[in-house]
Amino acid sequence: MDNHTQLLKQRREKAQTLADAGVNLFSNDFKNPQPVKEILPLADSLEPETHAPDNVVYRVSGRVMSLRKFGKAAFFHVQDETGRMQVYARRDELGEEFQLFKKWDVGDIVGVEGTLFKTKTGEPSLDASRLYMITKSLRPLPEKFHGLTDVETRYRQRYVDLIVNPEVRDTFRKRVEIIRMIRDFLTERGFMEVETPMMQPVPGGATAKPFQTHHNALDMDLFLRIAPELYLKRLLVGGFERVFEINRNFRNEGLSTRHNPEFTMLEFYQAYATYEDLIDLTEEMISSIATKVCGSAEIVYQGIPVNLAPPWKRYTMDEALVEVGGLDPELLQDDTVVGLAKKKGIKLQPDAGPGKAKTELFELLVEEKLIDPTFITAYPAEVSPLARRNEDDPNVTDRFELFITGRELANAFSELNDPVDQHERFAKQIAERGDDDEVHPELDTDYVRALEYGMPAAAGEGIGIDRLVMLLTDSPSIRDVILFPQLKAEVVAEPKKKKKK
Repeated sequence: MDNHTQLLKQRREKAQTLADAGVNLFSNDFKNPQPVKEILPLADSLEPETHAPDNVVYRVSGRVMSLRKFGKAAFFHVQDETGRMQVYARRDELGEEFQLFKKWDVGDIVGVEGTLFKTKTGEPSLDASRLYMITKSLRPLPEKFHGLTDVETRYRQRYVDLIVNPEVRDTFRKRVEIIRMIRDFLTERGFMEVETPMMQPVPGGATAKPFQTHHNALDMDLFLRIAPELYLKRLLVGGFERVFEINRNFRNEGLSTRHNPEFTMLEFYQAYATYEDLIDLTEEMISSIATKVCGSAEIVYQGIPVNLAPPWKRYTMDEALVEVGGLDPELLQDDTVVGLAKKKGIKLQPDAGPGKAKTELFELLVEEKLIDPTFITAYPAEVSPLARRNEDDPNVTDRFELFITGRELANAFSELNDPVDQHERFAKQIAERGDDDEVHPELDTDYVRALEYGMPAAAGEGIGIDRLVMLLTDSPSIRDVILFPQLKAEVVAEPKKKKKK
């Protein structure tokens, strides 16, 4: 029997002993515990080895995180959502309860009543007068001195990760705060939060392979949304002038440190605005949130200093290819840039034009070098099927992407609201995909119909919430900021069969 199996066996034996003694191993009658963080400061004025003079009895509950037994006494730490506090248990004070206490383990969820004192080493503690078993833990926590360090196990057993790694709990608290600040920022500026369908008959708003399902009652195929964009813009047609959604999107594609099949996006749309208005709004929103969350707009991400204080750098795509990518401007001419891309090893479709070639060269030569926040504008119309063409140069669009630490964080543009142009671009996009069943090319005729009723001039933007949280919590992987990231199926080893004699 291996050590882990032996520990499981011992735990169940202890649980049975407690049950036989009449202890409810899964009780629900310990009411009104006090948060640990509210009790700890009350000991600040106490001298070491003294009790609080008022003899107030405090009640705390939480998980046992450490346990040191000394025969007639013991020290253990209880951890609740707000913090961790030491408890002193004595046989002289607890009587028969102390005998049952000997069957407690690290990981048990317990309740404690006791008076406040400070130990010889100055640690605020409770001198226990009553102990309560709330939930008996039948599995041991990871080894106390090393915690849960195996990355795969941490992601798969997030519940254990949250128990033993306080910095992980802090990351997800910050995530909640970041999302709340985004909501407050947009709501204060007149945006209305809405909800759009997660199951859509035509997947649109981005180019990606969707997840497909089937609705039995309607006898129709549906797709989990890859973006809410086209539905949010339908609301602009309907008369809502500022809308946003913090939404889950689903893309049936690869996994990486930056990609999870299920992820969270902020998308917002503003009538009578341009992409330049959204540049200013984005700078203000992200820099202000960073200052509140991190204490400064100057942060460090994975050892690299990043300055989020406005104003941020701005390049057109051509400027970035020259100034950051090191290309000669003459090489960006339409008749040479496709050949240059091929020389750089970029595989292009036979009908790919100069816009696609420039975009691929940008990803190869520029993107990872953009550490401080940088807006890239003037994206080719060829790769921007939903963006408004620039009135001075119809080959490019009024669009920007925001890059920080070499990663795309946001994508925005002045919206295309010409239904004829939109129909033509949809048709061209579908023709270029050919018989690509993975992305399900289909023209969203209802969206074109909506545009025919008239959509006001507008600008819209999408920001990757997960990537923003990664940046502001110094997290190297998207899996570090998603509570339950998608993983391969767990392989459970089957028990070895005994050999027949």
